[in-house]
Amino acid sequence: MRRLNLCFAFLLFQFVSAHAQSISTAKPWTYWWWMGSAVNKADITAQLEYFSKSGVGGVHIIPIYGVKGYEKQNISFLSPQWLEVMQHTIREGKRLGLGVDMTTGTGWPFGGPNVSPAMAAQSMTVTDGKPVVKPTGQKVKRPAPGGDGFVLDPFNATGMQQYLVRFDSAFARSPEKPRSMYNDSYEAYGANWTADFAEQFQSRRKYDLLEKLHLLNDSTGNPEATLVKIDYHQTLAELLLERYAKPWTDWSRQHGFLTRYQAHGSPGNLLDLYEAADIPETESFGTSRFSMPGLRIDPDYSIDQFGTPNPLAMKFASSAANLSGKKLVSSETGTWLANHFKVSLSQVKPQIDELFTAGINHIFYHGSTYSPEKEGFPGWLFYASTNFGKTAHFSEHFPLLNQYVEWCQKLLQDSKPDNDVLVYFPIHDLWATRAKSGGGVHLLEVHHVDRWLLDLPFGKLSERLWREGYAFDFVSDLQLKKFTVGSNGVLNSGNATYKTLVIPSATYLPEETLKELQRLANAGAKIVFDQKLPSKVTGNAGHEERQQAFDEAVKKVSSLQNVKVSMNLNADLAGNGVVREQLAEKGLTFIRKKSSGGMSLYFVANLGNTFQGGWVRIGNGKTMSRNTPMRGESLLHTRTVAGHEEIFLDLSPGESCFLESAADGSDIPFVSGVSKEWEIKGEWEVSFLNGKPSLPAPAKLTTLKSWTTLPDSVEYFSGKARYRITFDLKGPLKQYEDAGISLGDVREVASVKLNGKDLGTAWHIPFQVYAGHALKQKGNVLEIEVTNLSANYMRLRDQQQPDWKKFYDINIVDITYKKFDATRWQPMPSGLLGPVKLIY
Repeated sequence: MRRLNLCFAFLLFQFVSAHAQSISTAKPWTYWWWMGSAVNKADITAQLEYFSKSGVGGVHIIPIYGVKGYEKQNISFLSPQWLEVMQHTIREGKRLGLGVDMTTGTGWPFGGPNVSPAMAAQSMTVTDGKPVVKPTGQKVKRPAPGGDGFVLDPFNATGMQQYLVRFDSAFARSPEKPRSMYNDSYEAYGANWTADFAEQFQSRRKYDLLEKLHLLNDSTGNPEATLVKIDYHQTLAELLLERYAKPWTDWSRQHGFLTRYQAHGSPGNLLDLYEAADIPETESFGTSRFSMPGLRIDPDYSIDQFGTPNPLAMKFASSAANLSGKKLVSSETGTWLANHFKVSLSQVKPQIDELFTAGINHIFYHGSTYSPEKEGFPGWLFYASTNFGKTAHFSEHFPLLNQYVEWCQKLLQDSKPDNDVLVYFPIHDLWATRAKSGGGVHLLEVHHVDRWLLDLPFGKLSERLWREGYAFDFVSDLQLKKFTVGSNGVLNSGNATYKTLVIPSATYLPEETLKELQRLANAGAKIVFDQKLPSKVTGNAGHEERQQAFDEAVKKVSSLQNVKVSMNLNADLAGNGVVREQLAEKGLTFIRKKSSGGMSLYFVANLGNTFQGGWVRIGNGKTMSRNTPMRGESLLHTRTVAGHEEIFLDLSPGESCFLESAADGSDIPFVSGVSKEWEIKGEWEVSFLNGKPSLPAPAKLTTLKSWTTLPDSVEYFSGKARYRITFDLKGPLKQYEDAGISLGDVREVASVKLNGKDLGTAWHIPFQVYAGHALKQKGNVLEIEVTNLSANYMRLRDQQQPDWKKFYDINIVDITYKKFDATRWQPMPSGLLGPVKLIY
């Protein structure tokens, strides 16, 4: 086990204390649902103080549906009273060092009482070759008082400008303003038309869509129909960017706001839409299927309904940020991670680690709900959120998660991307396929990436690159225009550099994109076409003539020495100087960056079950130091094998660390490996310290097991119990200098003392603490205080006092979107399940 670096910890404490009153983006932020906006200043202050004390960096106000019995306290969105409590929130945030963001609306997506029928989303169907246009009829989902109304037509020529007039007048009289405006995921279902769509199509695509409209319904694979469908999607994508995303971001910046934008779910090119914002934002919805031992996955979560988080979808947001030089990339984090009252900190950390490795560095918890102080437990809850608020069962230990996230995000935000490969996103090949979403259009959502990403050759290639250890970003047709070529063929966006541009196996390519490839290739860029060259130019107008020119240009580009059609991608990438990181081969997930000092920096997470420790080649082979969040730095042992330098990395499933090039490691201690272990056995004394509904009687155990198996109604207990045991060491004390204690299966958080010395709190897999400094030869007294979830208590609470479920709209549902009923649950294992081992 690694020794604590006390000097590092002290310096970190000083840094955090000195910056307590400054707004931090390194700290995690949280969604903050205002139910009915039935808020008051005193309770706002109380909850902001909780957030600040817990290590949260900011809040994101989202007005939402209300609470039964609080109708008189509801505040209409953007009314003078609403603006006053919003400004109070910002003032208090400044006092406490908390930032404040807000949605440019209520619920989602954009819409409300200021959206007239003419501005509302429209849907077009083709009947007998004619367009039949109707309003979608969709209204804002989960609106707050003052926010109900039709969803805005995202393609309308003046819709966004008219929508924002309401906010102009509101903020004209608001001296205190949020840091950022927010646009939730697209979700304008069925919207596929606007009043001047036919005219815009004619202008942009150079032919009359109405004459070809019947081809949108073609299912025979007619080549012309495919081209028309591509043109149709291309027009939607352009209008969405020009009339929806850019006007909103331009308005926000003119008013002094940053923008956070969730582009996913839309029919546009996500890379272009994310880039339009100051802070691109993705979403982690549900639980990833990590294979690490001991990680629980809610069995009620429906993959068929919601899919699972996917790092490739997340990389669309981080790629856009990397190419355009944006420091922050955010994520809506923890949506439906598990059922209410069942989420542990140990389930949250792996999802955040996955986000970090996908390039995300500005975590927004989903989320916290404003709840009056007098409400008590469980308080007001939002139907789809993990509860990160004051009434959460992990609120006591919430600061530990936040300290971890802050330390990681500081390093991630202060470093630069260092990816070798640029992968072109051939969205036209997607548009050539049958849409699986409503309205006959492709919606590029984070929930079901299989519908638009994974089945394409682009998706399969990206999965391979991720699995095989390549560092890469995605690039759109528009983004290629910003690249120049430097020495040795290096591609430069002005903010990030790449050694190779890879074109996945694609059929369709715009002639404008081919011209960009010609420009880059002629300047010396290294371009690799995976397996084949594109064979068809997009655009139905004058297609035959343009196809001939396209064929000639493709041949010319492919004949250049620095351009290859690859049948052995690994070999061709290696020939271009691309590094294939061995970390992935070992079963580890990583992101590679450049530190502020220009040194190689890796964040590495063990999210699997194939690696415990071993020799690994990092990059081109350099001396590396390991920096474990909140523990300090140590130099790693190295060796040279076949001319390559390797490091010895000890990283158990569930652990994560930073690795950095070490220019001079003379003053950094070496880390030692772990080789032996034995189980601590005997009689465990169990006493219950605090919790609900009442304290069970003490117990004695010779075998560790869930306390729910004990008598005295312990199966309903939610709280804290102390486990105590006395043991002697085996062998001389000296061999245990670097020893640690592995707690085995912990449900859910364990604070550990040994011989009266605090060893710290274990809150994530693997549940381990350093113990060498506290051990003695005989009579070691080990005390472990374990806190469980609130799920078991809610089984009783829902029988006795179900009146807390009093919300409008969807009220409160379970993870299957059925009426919430905890009385049907079986008791969840709780306490110290072990085995507890001494590792040395």
